[in-house]
Amino acid sequence: MKTAVIGSGTWGMALARLLFDNGHEVKVWSAIESELKELREKRTHKNLPGIIFDEGIVFEGDLEKAMENTDICVLSVPSIFTRATAKKMAPFYKENQIIVNVAKGIEESTLEILSDQILDEIKNANVAVLSGPSHAEEVVRLLPTTCVAGAKDMETAKLIQSTFMSPVFRVYTSTDMLGIELGGSLKNVIALAAGISDGLGYGDNAKAALITRGIVEISRLGIAMGANIETFYGLSGIGDLIVTCASKHSRNRKAGMLMGQGMSMDEAMKEVAMVVEGVYSAKAAKALANKYNICMPIVDEVNAVLFENKDPKQAVDALMLRDKAVEKIGI
Repeated sequence: MKTAVIGSGTWGMALARLLFDNGHEVKVWSAIESELKELREKRTHKNLPGIIFDEGIVFEGDLEKAMENTDICVLSVPSIFTRATAKKMAPFYKENQIIVNVAKGIEESTLEILSDQILDEIKNANVAVLSGPSHAEEVVRLLPTTCVAGAKDMETAKLIQSTFMSPVFRVYTSTDMLGIELGGSLKNVIALAAGISDGLGYGDNAKAALITRGIVEISRLGIAMGANIETFYGLSGIGDLIVTCASKHSRNRKAGMLMGQGMSMDEAMKEVAMVVEGVYSAKAAKALANKYNICMPIVDEVNAVLFENKDPKQAVDALMLRDKAVEKIGI
């Protein structure tokens, strides 16, 4: 396959290496001149130390050239830039191309998932998604990873599966794009809560509770919006939630941990020095909960810490002291 990776962040570069190792032609587009210079001259990326990218990978600063004569465009920019990047891609999109979104987020102003934003900007595009518990730092080092490819039709999902699958990267298929994207987006909000818990010095019991009740909240909303509950107990749901809440690579967990230790949201984001997707999805998650009348107390408390300067310990106390309840999954 002829592929283009649109975005030269850590995830885009990890997938570029994977695709190249799978025998595909790979071009990588970046809007950041300093990154292009390093990638072209040194074949390295500042946030992926120790990795040398093959001379066969082409690095482009021209978006039209990057997309030209490609079968698959992997859209790998931070979620807050997805719509703007799709708009730039629109004039160069060809009818037979597949756009695989690999970012995770919900747009605050429209409450749209990323695939819908892409379709807003590139009418009738064949949009798919690749998601799951997959930190770039491990994928780029060829450590075993499993994801799910989602598309509206199974034929497209299977094509993506075949393109990305390797001895170290196993890919399943699904047609529940909504569920896959909601799971990937909302888990970042729960991971902020898990990080806050770690920053406060709480233990494994609290982490397990946040993960377990977090997937309940995500599932409630997803079911109300029309997604399949099975998706949330798969790779893009509980799988991605576990790794993002627990991993040392998780920027959402790290930002939450810093806030639990006393930093403000802005201070924590500056310290992480990469896009913290959960911060941008938190307001959208709360708005969706209100729209569909879904109870999401963890999401509520994360928003209070982020945007209302609520003390993190008081937020945990609010969760612990809620009214008695029966454990159930449904709405």
